[in-house]
Amino acid sequence: MSGFSPPALQTRFCDLVGCRLPIVQTGMGWVSGANLTAATSAAGGFGILAAVTMTPDQLRDAVRSVKARTDASFGVNFRADQPDLDERVAFVVSEGVRLVSFAGAPTKDAVARCHDAGVVVMPTVGARRPAEKVLEMGVDAVIAQGGEGGGHTGTVPTSLLLPQVVDAVGAEIPVLGAGGFHDGRGLVAALAWGADGIAMGTRFLLTAESHVPDAVKERYTAASVFDTVVTTALDGAPQRVIRTDVIDRIERSPKLLRFPRAALAALRFRKETGTPLRDLVREGLAMRRNQDLTWSQVALAANAPMLIKATMVDGKPEIGILPTGQVTGVIDELPTVADLLARIEAEAEVALKRLEAR
Repeated sequence: MSGFSPPALQTRFCDLVGCRLPIVQTGMGWVSGANLTAATSAAGGFGILAAVTMTPDQLRDAVRSVKARTDASFGVNFRADQPDLDERVAFVVSEGVRLVSFAGAPTKDAVARCHDAGVVVMPTVGARRPAEKVLEMGVDAVIAQGGEGGGHTGTVPTSLLLPQVVDAVGAEIPVLGAGGFHDGRGLVAALAWGADGIAMGTRFLLTAESHVPDAVKERYTAASVFDTVVTTALDGAPQRVIRTDVIDRIERSPKLLRFPRAALAALRFRKETGTPLRDLVREGLAMRRNQDLTWSQVALAANAPMLIKATMVDGKPEIGILPTGQVTGVIDELPTVADLLARIEAEAEVALKRLEAR
């Protein structure tokens, strides 16, 4: 490509964060590392580093690794109830990180702390009302993820959710669509619905720069659109994953047995991430208070990252889970990030010209 996008692709989101293409690579835990994030931003999109599962030292190394690979802007993903959020935000701001994203709704205090530090905030929502609530908190942009999306997801399909969220908050802040996007036609469709761009997770997971083990990527590319399932058995909230024997076993297991298993996994997560026990307890209290969770759900929520790590890092899908968008069923190849974004841009240009000719 020439490096100059059509005016229709130069949206408010591009102006907000300083990227060329309105395409975001989401902060997928254990997946969106420095390599993938840097590749996305360098290719003209906007990469987001997944930092929730990182220790402070790992976060420092990852941010500096991205900066060593590209001068382009990028973001970092946190959770609003992380005990050391202030320190993490202060660090990324000192390193020139442009944006902090949150997988769910942040607290008003978390938004204020980010703004005080000079960084813009972009949460993900799955319904119209949460979008209105985060706008009231002062967020700078929002991702509206439809039910086709991977990991924690809602029930409203993207084709209905995105226009609703645009109508609710799009006059004031940029809105990105997520859930089912993978090509240029989808990007143009999102723009037609009034969005300022798209965010993709699974499509970026299945690229050459993603460090997910090849054998695990093969499980994704072999899946059909009928091979995913939305389950609440992992942490009480609906999550879309590839249906596997692990998921079937978890769903069949008595609920009374899920809690002790999850509690043990939570302690393993503490060891993996270097989180002090007092911080784990404090984080659990915050999750229970802010998200209205039971203690069982808190333990299950801490368990989920270890199940994801088993596949995405350790390459053991026989004991872990495979979070995914339904879009995995239409992906069968692993391009480089640069080739993927160039192709999406070219496809978007063709779709725009076709519409203009009608």
